[in-house]
Amino acid sequence: MKENAKCKKCRRLGAKLFLKGEKCESQKCPMIKKPYAPGQKPKRRKGHVSQYGKELFEKQKLRNWYDLQERQLLRYVKSVISKQKKEESAGNQLLRKLEGRIDNVIFRAGFAISRSQARQMVSHGFFYVNSKPVNRPSYQIKTGDIISLRPGKEKKAIFAEFDSRMKNFNPPSWISLDKKNFTAKIISEAIIDEIAPPVEISSIFEFYSR
Repeated sequence: MKENAKCKKCRRLGAKLFLKGEKCESQKCPMIKKPYAPGQKPKRRKGHVSQYGKELFEKQKLRNWYDLQERQLLRYVKSVISKQKKEESAGNQLLRKLEGRIDNVIFRAGFAISRSQARQMVSHGFFYVNSKPVNRPSYQIKTGDIISLRPGKEKKAIFAEFDSRMKNFNPPSWISLDKKNFTAKIISEAIIDEIAPPVEISSIFEFYSR
């Protein structure tokens, strides 16, 4: 079977980015079977990488982790730099902004198995925020917001295995989830210690400061 392009991204970047949902947690994950960069033969990762290469590498991991286009990530970085709060590091502020995207929240709440799937669901009008339809994946969720599934959408094939998948699922502490009624309430800002992307965040700012 031909390897999925998303799996190749993880292998190329040498980190699990959880782009394929449950498959990433299983023994079927190509990162387990082929823990080396894509190609005809197993390749050793280069022992020495330039500072620029390291920064580029970290930037690509973060971009793929959140399923963003280059221009989108750049926009978030510029926004943090221009409005940086002294009481919190730029890296933490960037992560909070990215975690606050509705497509990410949908994924974190368990309504989607990946951020790319969550993005499609939002774009197709699956969700309301405070009883109002939202179809923009970049929409920023705030503390107190209530996300609900649009009536009738629970009958879609995408939710066929929702109950079984959610039995042992627990959302991060900043999301209060009502599995039965397909709703999620944001009870605080994202908790940095619970996010933990496999990325050195400071390298992102160093890359864009060049």
